[in-house]
Amino acid sequence: MTLKGLILSASVLALAGAAGAETRIGMITTLSGGGAALGLDVRDGFLLAIAQSGRDDIEVIVADDEQAPDVAVQLADRMVQSDDVDLMTGIIWSNLAMAVIPSVTAQGLFYLSPNAGPSQLAGRGCHQNYFNVAWQNDNLHEAAGAYANSEGYTNSFILAPNYPAGQDALAGYKRFYEGGLAGEIYTQLGQTDYAAEIAQIRASGADSVFFFLPGGMGISFLRQYADSGLDIPVIGPAFSFDQQILQAVGAAALGVRNTAQWSPDLDNAANVAFVEAFRTEYGRIPSLYASQGFDTANLILSALEAGHPTDSPDAFREALRAADFASTRGDFAFGPNHHPIQDIYVREVVQDGDIFTNRIVGVALEDRGDAFAAECSM
Repeated sequence: MTLKGLILSASVLALAGAAGAETRIGMITTLSGGGAALGLDVRDGFLLAIAQSGRDDIEVIVADDEQAPDVAVQLADRMVQSDDVDLMTGIIWSNLAMAVIPSVTAQGLFYLSPNAGPSQLAGRGCHQNYFNVAWQNDNLHEAAGAYANSEGYTNSFILAPNYPAGQDALAGYKRFYEGGLAGEIYTQLGQTDYAAEIAQIRASGADSVFFFLPGGMGISFLRQYADSGLDIPVIGPAFSFDQQILQAVGAAALGVRNTAQWSPDLDNAANVAFVEAFRTEYGRIPSLYASQGFDTANLILSALEAGHPTDSPDAFREALRAADFASTRGDFAFGPNHHPIQDIYVREVVQDGDIFTNRIVGVALEDRGDAFAAECSM
């Protein structure tokens, strides 16, 4: 099946269900609203890997969660009970992950997260059938805190939306950052007007600003911050400096440093091939989310060689743990709580012709696991 045919099939299956596939993968992700770019990239990266595998015995049932927990729960129930999926993936947002993943794994299914990594599921809420292929939520923020130390910042103003990933973000930054805080704010999820927060930053005496505002929130903040005339350096995780966000923000983001476990210029064979294939197929530079969708699919494909997730769950689980696939990140391994151990880089926003993108300028943390593995009882 061609990639375009696979995408069409996935769209149809989202409405009609599927029959006859040896393996059915349920993908619930965000395909509409302010967070749609993130889910579209996860989906496109995932389907690219499935198409490249040449397998015709896998069907991917894709559905839009509309960034709403109740919708995600309804879709998960339908996929498990009616569509008879064998495993699930796709969720972008941590509040949706917390609403769906514990129920899915309690029913004996596998869930592989291509993005959301809430601390609750890395620690005491860990499960043998839950694997996170992206990060634990705190990781990129921890790296930002370490980078702030290296730059000599001692008075950061920090802000993030008030939901699980936002709470993990500020906790992660503070875990590694050694200086004081000029201010700490939780904003509303989905907020687009940051005039009040920027005024507080201006009056705070901060020597740096750390923020986590994914999707449209980050676009709004960066534009308004640039228009404000403030020259206080900003640091953020990759979520606020990804491809779609950079094209929307433009020159205002040039030179900003951000932290990520992946970058389009990461020099390993798997990543070079992935970036080229993604650009050829979709006509755009892949994002962090696309790389995570691609890696998640390739991990699943590698595990299917060892056993089926419902017919041979133990063999499938052990193959997932082995992570024997060519990751776009290069070296990749799971920790004892099924969360990655990986390098986290510092990137800088640059302009390449008419395109704004990121280039690696250093390593913030090497072989970083996460702070919650010790709480996991597996």
